[in-house]
Amino acid sequence: MFIVFIIGTAGSGKSLLTAAFSEWLKMSKQNVTVVNMDPGALKLPYSPDVDVRNHVNVGDLMEKYGLGPNGALIMAADLIADEIDEISKEIEDLKSDIVLVDTSGQMELFAFRASGPYIASELTNEPKAIVYLFDAAFSLDPLNYVSNLFLSAAVYNRFLVPQVHLLSKSDLPPKEDVNKIVDWSASPRVLDNAIEQKLTGTRRLLSRNMMRAIYQLGLRFLLIPVSAKTNEGMINFNTALERILAGGEKYTY
Repeated sequence: MFIVFIIGTAGSGKSLLTAAFSEWLKMSKQNVTVVNMDPGALKLPYSPDVDVRNHVNVGDLMEKYGLGPNGALIMAADLIADEIDEISKEIEDLKSDIVLVDTSGQMELFAFRASGPYIASELTNEPKAIVYLFDAAFSLDPLNYVSNLFLSAAVYNRFLVPQVHLLSKSDLPPKEDVNKIVDWSASPRVLDNAIEQKLTGTRRLLSRNMMRAIYQLGLRFLLIPVSAKTNEGMINFNTALERILAGGEKYTY
């Protein structure tokens, strides 16, 4: 069994990608478990096999403690940690080849609270990976791209597990723009040139220095364009996951 956490900023397409990739894996004869780890989700594009909302209810927390939506979500994120043994048992009982974990819509609830790394660590003892989503439309500007690069590095620093980096919603921008962003991810020099050409003043200085600091740490974030709508890139995405989790073999034992 392999565990894959899908992480990204709000609106980057985590749930839609979870739905599309799980269906793609099932068509490839893989045994998949889908976990909803967002306690505040109102509607999902898939039917979760394990649902954190069965353990922690945001509406109940708002009513019981007089909290607003954000306060209840923060409390819920921490309460999930108390339920992690039961959630792990539910996952293990399903005996799947691969488990896709759709994390909170607001990334910081999972990535930047103490409970997040604890949940990731304690959610079974199986090998794990993180899939980090770069929203293609958001990443068209070098300033936004570098900001996302920095967030991705921060997520890696928090969890210290292997990462796969996807350019989500790649069906939306023109193909040449998608290729441009992928080129930025493959070549620090190309990204540096884009920063020099597109940005000015403090934005240029900060973006350039953040980008160089990340690469000086030896971190690389090669993007794989994917689309939950057209299934573009699913083969490359799956291959990257198999390489990290199963040494290039299929997930199935």
